[in-house]
Order: sequence, then C-alpha cells, then structure tokens
Amino acid sequence: MAAGLDLMDLRLSGNILELLEQYYRQLMKWNRSINLIAAAPMRKVLETHFLDSLTLLPFFTRQPAPLALMDVGSGAGFPGLVLKIALPELPLTLVEPRHKRVSFLRQIIRSLALEDVAVYAERLDPGKNVLAGEKRIFPVITSRAFAAIDVFLGLAEPFSPRNGTVICMKGPNAGEEIIDWRKQDPQSPFILRNLEERTLPFSRAQRCLVFFEKKDQRHPQG
Repeated sequence: MAAGLDLMDLRLSGNILELLEQYYRQLMKWNRSINLIAAAPMRKVLETHFLDSLTLLPFFTRQPAPLALMDVGSGAGFPGLVLKIALPELPLTLVEPRHKRVSFLRQIIRSLALEDVAVYAERLDPGKNVLAGEKRIFPVITSRAFAAIDVFLGLAEPFSPRNGTVICMKGPNAGEEIIDWRKQDPQSPFILRNLEERTLPFSRAQRCLVFFEKKDQRHPQG
C-alpha cells in the first residue's frame, strides 16, 4: 500500500494505513464466505480496489470544506469507505442493495469506529431522491463499476443539487460511454466538466475520472 501511494504521489499517515490494513484483513476474511471481490494476490487487491479508490483523493483534498459524498453501488465499500478512512471528516452515505454486503459495510464501520457514515440497503429508483423514506441531496455523488454513464447520471440526477458534482470512475473506454450518454440524453441537466486520466502504480492500468456538473434545468448539450 505504501509503495503504491508513493508511486501515485499520495501521502497518508501511519494511522490511516493501519486502518486500511485492518479493512483489508477483514475483507479477506469475509471474502471466504461471501463473494465480495474476485480472488487475487494481495498486491492486485490493494491496487485494484484500495489504490484505485484513492485516485479520487486529490479532488476531495482540493475542496475548501468537506463535501458530503454519496457512493452508489458501494459493494465492499469502494471507493466510499476507503475515502472515508483517508478523510475522517468526510460525511459519507453508502447505497448498496445486497444485504450481505451491507452487513460487511456496517461491520467495517463499527470495527474501525468510523463516524458520520450512513448505509442504506436500497436500490435507487429513476426519478426519485428518497432514501429510507426521506428526500436527500448530496453535493458529490460517485460510483465505481456500477453502471454506464447515461444510466448512472439518470439515477443520480434527483439527488444532485444545482452545481452538484457527479464523478464516474471508469476505465479507458470512458469516451465511448460519454458519446452514448450524449446520444441517449441530449437534454441532460449535466454538463461534462472535466476528464482526468490516472495510471495505477503496479499494473499501469488506465483509469478515467469523469466529472459532471448539474445545471438547474435540462438543456441541449453543447
């Protein structure tokens, strides 16, 4: 983990690395009985899940104040829980419909004593911004390996305020999904704000962070 962070030019304190190690060990233990992630050597798991999640860290550290994050389709907690461990002040909401994974997420939150984290065992419905019967809005929404960009933006739209940010974590084919989104939703209330490329430290696999900004109404894309 430390070697990968160095190669990515990221710095985390020893205490945070210890928490990430505890997270990793519990993940491996639970993975023997429920299918949380694909079996792989330690370095690949750390790179593919933990270090990949931390590609979002610079965005959050650039903000003048913590922005509440909703992580959709959290699975085993990537990227949401990794970011929360790295940034303890980050308000976090995890949305994951599969109950066994929700049990794992809650166990990690308890065992690592993470605060200001909510977990919802729900599936988002298009056009609705309700979680556990309450309407919710989040300034930042993200997903990792959850759905195509056009599908995810449709689900995220009701939860995103004006000028809200939606971040899609994608691989090297992000451009194709952007083209599909423009075709599928030409009146989208989102505009493509930025696209940042990342390279994972060991495999050199390519990642793409696609940043969208929510405008106050639907409009033809330019």
